[in-house]
Amino acid sequence: MNKGPLIECGVNMPMGSLASMLSGEGTIVPHVQPMYRLIDNRLMALEYLAWHLDTDGNAKPVGPILQDPALRLEDRLILDLKFLESTFQSLARTGDDSHLHFVNLEPVSFEAPGFWDRLPYWLEALPFSRELVVMEFTESQGVHGLESLQGYTNRLRDLGLRVAVDDLGAGVASLTHMARLAPDFIKADRSLVEQVHRRPYQAALLSALAQFAQRMHVGFIAEGIETLDELQAVLDAGVPWGQGYILGQPWPTRPRPIAASRS
Repeated sequence: MNKGPLIECGVNMPMGSLASMLSGEGTIVPHVQPMYRLIDNRLMALEYLAWHLDTDGNAKPVGPILQDPALRLEDRLILDLKFLESTFQSLARTGDDSHLHFVNLEPVSFEAPGFWDRLPYWLEALPFSRELVVMEFTESQGVHGLESLQGYTNRLRDLGLRVAVDDLGAGVASLTHMARLAPDFIKADRSLVEQVHRRPYQAALLSALAQFAQRMHVGFIAEGIETLDELQAVLDAGVPWGQGYILGQPWPTRPRPIAASRS
């Protein structure tokens, strides 16, 4: 879940911007960021990121807003459902079967009936197999209990979707929970990638995780790769896929106005 540059959010965010998003004003501009197989630089997936274009024409990523603990739970849910709907509309309009499509999801949405009501309709509109859709989330956010989260991930798989767990190494995605959830993909956080060429313990950990993922037939992605030195160190550690600004910055899909959210 690439969060993009830090922006003001929560209690420090201008109230007009948050109110604009909650009321349905402005425009959602889904952005995509590529993931590559590092050994041959082949495009393997696009991650869909929600950006909001406010009434003044300023585009900002909404990831930091959704993850801010100061944001009310009900507002986080409203916003996430808006952004999910816009993402699936973009997928229905522009997606194809040449690669995987990673869709960011706030775990709080798992506990909302509206999400499970809408998801089948979003999937039916896709012009490609739903097996190419990977629902990506951070396991510690929003859901009460590992057993509940396991149940939700099983429901996603029953619909033909794959699952990715984000932020491994950031202190929020634990190895124990990762093993219990058995995701199809795991993403190493930027904290494991930053300056990895200068930090042998980090490099050894990335290498161990890459070997674990290979043994368990799980896709392993290093995100937040920003320099050539980091890229080379990630390659040397045996990490198969990578994502980051050195490989490709997010670019916008065609904008779509925010639709009023159904409760």
